[in-house]
Amino acid sequence: MSEYRFIRWFEELGREDVPLVGGKGANLGELTNAGIPVPPGFCVTAEAYKYFVNNVKVSKEDIRRAMGEKAEKGVLAEVLANAPDEPRPLQDWIMDIVERTNVDDSRELMDNTEVIRKLILAMPMPKEIADEVLDAYHKLSRRFNKDPEKGEYVYVAVRSSATAEDLPEASFAGQQETYLDVYGDEDLLENVRKCWASLWTARATFYRAKQGFDHRKVYLSAVVQKMVNSKTSGVMFTANPVTNDRNEIMINAAWGLGEAVVSGAVSPDEYIVEKGTWRIKEKYIAKKEVMVVRNPETGKGTVFVKVADYLGPEYVEKQVLSDDQIIEVAKMGVKIEEHYQYPQDIEWAYDADDGKLYIVQSRPITTLKEAPTEGEELEETEELEVILKGLGASPGVGAGKVVIVLDINDIDKVKEGDVLVTTMTNPDMVPAMKRASAIVTDEGGRTCHAAIVGRELGIPTVVGTKEATKKLKDGMLVTVDGTRGVVYKGIVKSLVKKEKEEKAEGKVVVAGAPLVTATEVKVNVSMPEVAERAAATGADGVGLLRAEHMILGIGAHPIKFIKEGKEEELVNKLVEGIRKVVEAFYPRRVWYRTLDAPTNEFRELPGGEDEPVERNPMLGWRGIRRGLDQPELLKAEFKAIKRLVDEGYDNIGVMLPLVSHPEQIRKAKEIALSVGLVPHKDVEWGVMIETPASALIIEDLIKEGIDFISFGTNDLTQYTLAIDRDNERVFKHYDEKHPAVLKLIENVIKACKKHGVETSICGQAGSDPKMVKLLVRLGIDSVSANPDAVELVRKTVAREEAKIRLEAARKALFE
Repeated sequence: MSEYRFIRWFEELGREDVPLVGGKGANLGELTNAGIPVPPGFCVTAEAYKYFVNNVKVSKEDIRRAMGEKAEKGVLAEVLANAPDEPRPLQDWIMDIVERTNVDDSRELMDNTEVIRKLILAMPMPKEIADEVLDAYHKLSRRFNKDPEKGEYVYVAVRSSATAEDLPEASFAGQQETYLDVYGDEDLLENVRKCWASLWTARATFYRAKQGFDHRKVYLSAVVQKMVNSKTSGVMFTANPVTNDRNEIMINAAWGLGEAVVSGAVSPDEYIVEKGTWRIKEKYIAKKEVMVVRNPETGKGTVFVKVADYLGPEYVEKQVLSDDQIIEVAKMGVKIEEHYQYPQDIEWAYDADDGKLYIVQSRPITTLKEAPTEGEELEETEELEVILKGLGASPGVGAGKVVIVLDINDIDKVKEGDVLVTTMTNPDMVPAMKRASAIVTDEGGRTCHAAIVGRELGIPTVVGTKEATKKLKDGMLVTVDGTRGVVYKGIVKSLVKKEKEEKAEGKVVVAGAPLVTATEVKVNVSMPEVAERAAATGADGVGLLRAEHMILGIGAHPIKFIKEGKEEELVNKLVEGIRKVVEAFYPRRVWYRTLDAPTNEFRELPGGEDEPVERNPMLGWRGIRRGLDQPELLKAEFKAIKRLVDEGYDNIGVMLPLVSHPEQIRKAKEIALSVGLVPHKDVEWGVMIETPASALIIEDLIKEGIDFISFGTNDLTQYTLAIDRDNERVFKHYDEKHPAVLKLIENVIKACKKHGVETSICGQAGSDPKMVKLLVRLGIDSVSANPDAVELVRKTVAREEAKIRLEAARKALFE
């Protein structure tokens, strides 16, 4: 019998206690009792949350006091108008708001769930719960020789662990929050309430609604666990989640707290260990630029710091775990897997204080494919039976089960390692694309959305097959060669094996220092999430940071946001996204291109119903012409840039797309100045050269005042040659090295050299070694390539520069 009503120590829990403390809490209890080294702690049970929402009485006045002006707006105003005057349980208020929420309206969902979280945080924790939480916390602190009476406490992590009444097996992994380095009574109680509030994030609420869960029967337990002062930490999979090989263990490791690895903020070391023999088959030593540590200023909470500053420059490319530690972690993983009788996803850490290994979480690997059926084994083959051909758009080999997506609502069908097959991708499909082992489309050329995102994510992609969605069937096993543009029947073992063995067995691969070239080699970035990966290429900066994924990814039409008075939210989203990139590359320069999305992409968003239907959107209302017609959107982008400049980021340039007249530059500058952003002072100011018009009047554009230009060869080629670059039927005529295109580029570079304007290229041609050689000889200042092409482009630039020097030396010698 427990000494508490609302608290359970880990030692009192087992896997059968999921209804009481959720999966996370039950697993920690199970591991503790199995003798696994788990940092001690306790769970504030789901009964505590249930007691809180059902017994805290809330009046209309309480709501108005807590919510201020928001109480008179939207759904909350409606709820208040219809609610009884007497106080009622907080749960009733929550349910009234949820039941009035259309979860398919992302804006409404975000607004209403934010109201619920604020209400939870505004209400005091009942004394009977708070007293038990603090009593248990003080006992935990005394275990580590801390005296709470003197204000001494142990640091703890507070983790959310959700559970559904009547459905304890339901999974809510990753939907609620975790708070690290929590210290002291007030901090602990506040973070327990934050965990309760995280039950009502937009993502968690949407998931429950779509899974058919009754919101009234979903609760949350807060796990309070002694914090590991992590020297190193990471994640381990006791079966290889990439190849589904159950004889391999994959370990990811980084410096500091594991939050950096779990959140994807750092590229970790990766080690592959063979079970039983404990042979370390592969090592990848990453460039670990950042780490998460306890906030040194406040003494609690966490902050990101640069590894080079915190540990020393040598730690950036240093192997995180010794070989002995790699094997120790792997053996611990097998011990846990044997206990659960199923492959596990495990978070681990080495404590800097005692040097010991600790396990802070374990759960089943949910993305692991089952062993193939007999029918599937028959399709594994050494025969190269081609069933489809298209354009190789992103190199590499990917294999898996076909999932056909013809509607955006079907993207959840795509699981980790599947082959995504669709007519053409769009920004809404990016989450599914990230999970795919390969991408195949009916339409598109090498510069289409699928191609660009595939290259940036490093996913093998074949586009323009014309009939992928007809020839391929759901559930088929295929192998996709994104280099040659071919789809093979079955899992072609030789190709998959070759892809895996390109790194020599056991070879340590370090992202080393790049060649130094006079011509800068930059990288194109479409999504902030890949900033660390792009920075790890050693690129000299970002020649193109696209705005489209950040803006189209907010879930609604940006003009709808602004009209509804939510401009600040839009600006914050942009700041957050751009900051990830400028921080990852600092002090290397980042050129941000303002929004350039065609109307057909806007039209798919909530609020996009009024978008015009254009016969050819690529020739329509896009780029700077739209930005000037809708200055409120351009202004929001400039406000975001201004805020980052004020934060001290002096490595940002602004690039205007589809410019065709000097007046467009002048008007854009006026809008920038109106929000306090000063071109040429706060930021570098440049334009894209992607129309014959801009190339032909380059002298006039220079006179208007620009610091740099960048060739958008994708558009420049299609507009010069009158070829739709996404039309696979005419793509064979698309040639960025066409004499007309090269003549325009040469004239622009000459004019810019004359006036001291920097020149660059960020189109697909910047990743083509043949084109790069021509550009270096024309005197271009920088080349911006796709992440997968940076190394090759740098070698091409270095070789061509060396040839030029050799030719000059020979000429001087023989004259």
